[in-house]
Amino acid sequence: MKQNDLVSYLDSYLQIASFAPIDYSLNGLVVGTPDEKEVRTVAVAVDASLSTFEKAIEEGCDLLIVHHGLFWGSPIAITGAHYRRVKALLENNVSLYAAHLPLDAHPEVGNNIQMARALALEEIEPFSPYKGVPIGFAGRFGRERDVSWVCDRLGFDDPTVLMLGKSTFLSVGIVSGGASDDLSEAIASGLDLFITGEVKHQAYHEACEAHTTVIGGGHYNTEVFGVRALGEHLAARFGLDVRFIANPTGL
Repeated sequence: MKQNDLVSYLDSYLQIASFAPIDYSLNGLVVGTPDEKEVRTVAVAVDASLSTFEKAIEEGCDLLIVHHGLFWGSPIAITGAHYRRVKALLENNVSLYAAHLPLDAHPEVGNNIQMARALALEEIEPFSPYKGVPIGFAGRFGRERDVSWVCDRLGFDDPTVLMLGKSTFLSVGIVSGGASDDLSEAIASGLDLFITGEVKHQAYHEACEAHTTVIGGGHYNTEVFGVRALGEHLAARFGLDVRFIANPTGL
């Protein structure tokens, strides 16, 4: 399909414009022009890094969709590592599309709803607003579950676990990435378990005093869900050849 048609679809489907006032990431098409370029192969990945770009180029991709883009809140000189990243894209005619908060919060292919579905949660509802916009999801297990079961279902191989509350859980709140600050929302909501990516040091005492168990599955590991689901959606809807590029950081 034509790149401009695909970009227009993504902008609408992910509601890119509605997140512009609250997201410090520059989202949407960030490298490339919305022209009549033909897109046949799309890559999806978590991070906009040179190694990811090189893998997308090797795969012969026309467009790369990432969760963590290249531009964050303030102008950045195109020199050094940033220059090498942009140069690789331009020289190989690979366009770059970024979706940060839009891909955390999305009710169908977002990181958090995908984790909720992987856990087979019931009574799923929006959870933990950021600047007035809910980013995460909360719900209930059909029966009590423990940390081992949760981590196995989500593919967390080396999680940070603060076992400071119940050892089995019925209610859970989920916010992917670096969302330790949303622990307070889980506590206020009386949830048994809070799942995020990174766990800050200060979260320990907050969780301890509130008797709330916390699982930090890793920033990367909690944010593969959205790009994978979006890739599957695009493949099914448009018949595109979509490749997931794994580039784990261990963080």
